[in-house]
Amino acid sequence: MARGSWKSPTEYRLYTEEQRQRRDSSVWTLVQGILAPLQFVVCILSAILVVRFLMTGAGYEAATLSVLVKTGFLFLIMITGAIWEKEVFGQYLFAPAFFWEDVVSFGVIALHTAYVWGLITGAIGPAALMWLALVAYAAYVVNAAQFLWKLRLARLSAASATVTGPEVSA
Repeated sequence: MARGSWKSPTEYRLYTEEQRQRRDSSVWTLVQGILAPLQFVVCILSAILVVRFLMTGAGYEAATLSVLVKTGFLFLIMITGAIWEKEVFGQYLFAPAFFWEDVVSFGVIALHTAYVWGLITGAIGPAALMWLALVAYAAYVVNAAQFLWKLRLARLSAASATVTGPEVSA
C-alpha cells in the first residue's frame, strides 16, 4: 500500500518503519508535542481577548499582544516542524504524508503575517485587525484539525500493525 493512502483508518500508513523510527528518536517530535498544545492554549486565550475587544472596545493592547504571541508560537512551530519533517521524511516541507497540512499551514502563516503587516504599517485599523486575527485563528483551527486527524490515523495504523504484524512493502 502506498504511503499516505488508505482503505480504512486501520489500513492507513502514514510512516514507513524507517520513518517511524526516525520520528520516535527525533527530539523535534517532543518539541512539536510540547509546542502544539501550548499554541492551542495561547490561541484560545487570545481569541477571548480579541472577542472581548470587538464586543466592548476595551483591551486593545492586551488583545494585540496576545495575537503577536500567538503569531510567535506559529512561526516557532512552523520552523521546528520543518526541521522535524526533514529528519523524518527527508525534506523540509511538503512531504507527501503532510502535503495538505503544509499547504494550509502556509495560508495560516499568510493570515498571521498580514495581521503583523497591518499592525506595523497602520494600514489596517484596530477592529479590522482583530477580525483578521479571528479569521487567522479559524484557519489555524482547521489546520490543527488536519494534524489531529493524521495523528489519529497514525495511531490507528500503529495499533493495527501491532495486532496484524508489520506491513510488507513491495
